[in-house]
Amino acid sequence: MASQQVKESLGTLNKDSFVALLTNLIGESKFVQNNPPELIPQEERVVKHVLDVLLPYSTANGGPLLVNHVTYSPGRGNLIVEYPGIELGKILSFVGMHMDVVTANPNDWEFDPFTLSIDGEKLRGRGTTDCLGHVALVTELMKRLGETKPKLKSTVMAVFIANEENSAITGVGVDALVKDRLLNKLKGGPLYWIDTADKQPCIGTGGMIPWKLHVTGKLFHSGLPHKAINPLELAMEALKEIQTRFYRDFPPHPKEQDYGFATPSTMKPTQWHYPGGGINQIPFECTVSGDVRLTPFYSVKDVMEKLQEFVDDINENIEKLDTRGPVSKYVLHDENLRGSLTLTFNEANSGVACNLDSRGFHVLCKATEEAVGHVKPYSITGSLPLIRELQDEGFDVQTAGYGLMATYHAKNEYCLLSDMCQGFQVFVSIISQLED
Repeated sequence: MASQQVKESLGTLNKDSFVALLTNLIGESKFVQNNPPELIPQEERVVKHVLDVLLPYSTANGGPLLVNHVTYSPGRGNLIVEYPGIELGKILSFVGMHMDVVTANPNDWEFDPFTLSIDGEKLRGRGTTDCLGHVALVTELMKRLGETKPKLKSTVMAVFIANEENSAITGVGVDALVKDRLLNKLKGGPLYWIDTADKQPCIGTGGMIPWKLHVTGKLFHSGLPHKAINPLELAMEALKEIQTRFYRDFPPHPKEQDYGFATPSTMKPTQWHYPGGGINQIPFECTVSGDVRLTPFYSVKDVMEKLQEFVDDINENIEKLDTRGPVSKYVLHDENLRGSLTLTFNEANSGVACNLDSRGFHVLCKATEEAVGHVKPYSITGSLPLIRELQDEGFDVQTAGYGLMATYHAKNEYCLLSDMCQGFQVFVSIISQLED
């Protein structure tokens, strides 16, 4: 089927149908908030609405769509939907449309986050940008394929997943699908991860390493600071030394410019915790927390090992660390006491650099230029979990999305209907180009 015929067959987004489906999905957003252990999303509630749209076009009802409903945990479903092409092994896929959302506090919003509201072009509610808007968009694409039944060379697949917003829980979503080899055939063509924003190809993402630096000193009255080991001063000086070494060993990478990263890799504190007490009391401990945002040209494992080396060395040579003022000290020899640092890490993930030589990337760029009017690929040191693992497994991962970065994980989240319409046109163009 000629590419132009594909475009004519698939047409444009049915706005009324899309908005009706999105209304149902946002109506479930309260129940798919992902913040365990308090909030465990029930993605099956979203699955039901997607199936209501697609099952009439499934093979079970005489249609062309193959629908595989896969569940690894009660109430937490995934959907693999396939529109078969006529050439064996020729495939493209849309993956990553996740059916969970981050939390929303209605008291902080100007409108109900759990009900779709419309303000001109704005479609407002939790999940409109991330990522229920994309769930609805790709559902409408698969529905159109089921309705019009174009004869395609390529098989088109859509994978709607559970549990993207919390990487601490595993074995529920796309990781389990990959482990069970249910996505192996997707290696036969480009895999478009639909979960970014701003209508342009996102060609690079950052890794994230959350860390905590626990510092132990000695409590004493602030009027006698020479009898204390001030953990606040120790934390500040130690962190300064750790950051200095980090930027020495992980400087801006030459490839970051090629990919258009706004920043190089960074390590910085974001939170500070210490026990209560009077202003005239030097505390005995404190904890500084933060993260490393790592461009994909460095190894997360290497960074974690280096940071631990830095901390071990500072502990061994704590007398050499800069102090503050004439009586500031980190060792009390008379009492045989030493200040100490303990570094721990939370769940880390790696960034991804998409293959810029891939046909899938060039097709996405051309489709974006056609639909949006310009193409300007970008990279972010924000983190997208899961996709590096897919790339490492041999999938040609490309990423895009049609919500708004400014409202991603934010209060008063919304997307634009016009952007979603352009996203649909990008998908249609991708399918038609890959027919040639």
